[in-house]
Amino acid sequence: MSVKTVVLTACLLWAGSVSAQSLPKPAEFYFDTDATATQALVATDKSGDAAVQDLLKAMERDPRDLVATAHLARIAMQGGREQLGRELYSRALSQVDAGNRYYRPVLWNFGWDLYRLGHHEEALAQWRTLVLSRGVNGGWMPQTLALALWSVDRRDEAVEWYAAAVRTEPQDWSTTDRYEALLPGWSEDERARLAEVHAAWVANPPS
Repeated sequence: MSVKTVVLTACLLWAGSVSAQSLPKPAEFYFDTDATATQALVATDKSGDAAVQDLLKAMERDPRDLVATAHLARIAMQGGREQLGRELYSRALSQVDAGNRYYRPVLWNFGWDLYRLGHHEEALAQWRTLVLSRGVNGGWMPQTLALALWSVDRRDEAVEWYAAAVRTEPQDWSTTDRYEALLPGWSEDERARLAEVHAAWVANPPS
């Protein structure tokens, strides 16, 4: 893929993120597992430099190896090479459409990497695309979107989405007691921020 294509794709993603526009109103319930979207994209079980070498070799053998590309993108973004990570994610996304089995997990993982670098609006844009791309009421959606919306000061919407989590699984989300078990991949800070949404929901639950 040419540098021009990579840059164009990155610009389109950025434009979509900064215009994160409105989300649809939350559905009544979110029972779909949507495991395809929330899967980790792992192409090697090695770590550090050995993992990078494995992934580069895989991409040399097959430039369209989306799993290797997305895995390397995550390593780059988590390792302080954000621009490289963005370019790799853009490369992966330019090779798929919404019908490809890797489309949703690439967006999901890209969203989390953006969120954890403080790019909350852009993260929300990736997850919004997932919500709109297919008629799936994924179980991850209410709490993840509540977190993202709260982080960009769209707090009333965050509470509405959190309320959808409570409607779906009241035994899980009516309190914060099970956050660590329910959200094992989240950091303590992320769970603490979701607890702020929970407190706002307790104080003024949507009708």
